[in-house]
Amino acid sequence: MRREGQTLARAKEAFIERRKYVRLPAPMKVSYTVPGSGNMLQTLTKDISADGLRFETPDASLKESSVIEVRIEIPDAPNPVHAKGKVVWRRRVTLEDGAPYDCGIELMEIEEDNKNTFLKFLCDFIYSLKKYPR
Repeated sequence: MRREGQTLARAKEAFIERRKYVRLPAPMKVSYTVPGSGNMLQTLTKDISADGLRFETPDASLKESSVIEVRIEIPDAPNPVHAKGKVVWRRRVTLEDGAPYDCGIELMEIEEDNKNTFLKFLCDFIYSLKKYPR
């Protein structure tokens, strides 16, 4: 019995949510570049939060710990949000050769004049979600 209890405790620890903020399924246009590369790539977010985002990219050169410059197009905002982020994880979407990658980006720095626009969008998005009966 003791061994089963230890196994259950380890299983619970493995499923503990480590994120500080909820991820929102908000597809938004994102452009990014690795500083010094000169290449600007465009994609859509799969989800976004106050401290990160996830997007799909065919860019095989984008590696974990790469620092990138990100431009997020906020709906109805006059200017995009400019930020600096770090790739914290990268996985192939499928096992097929040439399949794109899902990348998890931690937002390290958001330009000061863009922070309010970004946070207001997230708050408005949360409040606009439908409430489902329990």
